Amino acid sequence: MTFPAKFLWGAATSAYQIEGRAPGDGLGSSVWDEFCARPGRVQGGESGAVACDHYRRFAADVQLMRDLGLQAYRFSVAWPRVLPAGRGAVNSAGLAFYDRLVDALLAARIEPWLTLFHWDYPLALYREGGWLHPDSPRWFADYTRVVVDRLSDRVRHWITLNEPQCFIGLGHQTGLHAPGDKLPLDRTLLAAHHVLLAHGLAVQTIRAHAKLPPVVGWSPTGEVPLPATEAPEDVGAAREVYWHVAPDSVWNMAWWLGPAVLGAYPEQGLRAYGAAVPRFTDAEMRTISQPLDFLGLNIYHGYACRRSGAGAVEIVPPTPGHAQTHNHWRVAPAALRWGPVFAHERCGLPVVITENGMAAHDSVSLDGAVHDPQRIDFLARYLGQLRQAVADGVPVLGYFAWSLLDNFEWAEGYRFRFGLVHVDFATQRRLPKDSARWYRECIRSNGASLPLPDPAPAGSADLVRS
Repeated sequence: MTFPAKFLWGAATSAYQIEGRAPGDGLGSSVWDEFCARPGRVQGGESGAVACDHYRRFAADVQLMRDLGLQAYRFSVAWPRVLPAGRGAVNSAGLAFYDRLVDALLAARIEPWLTLFHWDYPLALYREGGWLHPDSPRWFADYTRVVVDRLSDRVRHWITLNEPQCFIGLGHQTGLHAPGDKLPLDRTLLAAHHVLLAHGLAVQTIRAHAKLPPVVGWSPTGEVPLPATEAPEDVGAAREVYWHVAPDSVWNMAWWLGPAVLGAYPEQGLRAYGAAVPRFTDAEMRTISQPLDFLGLNIYHGYACRRSGAGAVEIVPPTPGHAQTHNHWRVAPAALRWGPVFAHERCGLPVVITENGMAAHDSVSLDGAVHDPQRIDFLARYLGQLRQAVADGVPVLGYFAWSLLDNFEWAEGYRFRFGLVHVDFATQRRLPKDSARWYRECIRSNGASLPLPDPAPAGSADLVRS
């Protein structure tokens, strides 16, 4: 049992987490550079100043990708590497780096998937107001134009923004991530609205100026509510939670996908947020809701829901000792089935899993290898559920493992390892883990090497049409 014939297998990274900086590279500062410099904000006082030194080691890293059999590589462009001040003067050295990276990928027959924003907002623009500034969407569109003009003769696949729930929710509402703000809800939602406008303007810019026919999407994230059983009432309960907006948080799918895909903020969300909702116009909604070619989903974990006898939704508590990853995320393989099912049935777009993976207790063993059986088991279980989503009728176009390399894990520094390839951060030595070899075989067989799942429940093929 395999995936569709043209299914795309890849791995993903982000600029700040792997690139580092080198003397004379012209890289401007981002909000993450400033955040990492604040005492106590990042585990161990660490930063992405060196990270995986990918800026200087990209050629060898592309060879690693080729050895793994990757068909595609999702990477992000660092906005302040291209425009050190966020706007204005272009850093030619920064654009030249992405030129070399794209050329190396294509020479290795690896399709580049370019993400325009993965959290490294230019510090100079943040000091002018950042995502709260009414001009911030236009700043992002202007940056997009620079990248498109330079790379769209070779890059066809584009992702506008990665995980707005994180960089707005953690960065601007709770302060756990850069820039470390703790804004009230109305200001948080204003920043979110500007992010949505930036997404729409970026899509317009790509479509207007790309030299190759572009394939465009974006990548929201979220913990997936899962039906406790296959019973229709439990599936309905999980679906209801998936599209629910809580009154004090931007951690949901509906507030982001409603405008971007369906052209309107969700009515339930408008009621939940009430007076905190920013003013917006029909013209802005038209700008935000640009046609997309795919929906990227970053999915790691989930939790079970059921319908109570009284008709309410209940969250099912995990069993004692339930499986967790190193960073305490619940192992929930069915998230890679139900997340695509719920997203596709509402949005109608093909789905690409743009991130999925786990942090594990990885280290080099006495035999000189990195044995990570937990990651192999994790990937096998999750990919089996993704295959079930395909059987359920979801057009799933591809899968990107997170991550290619162990890297800087934001506020957690370097203590959590997500990579298929082990990185010794003192020496920068790369060592493919057992999971890298396992993934190579999975790619070679187009998923045929995965263990067969339990028989699908009766009627499961009709779930996306329910």
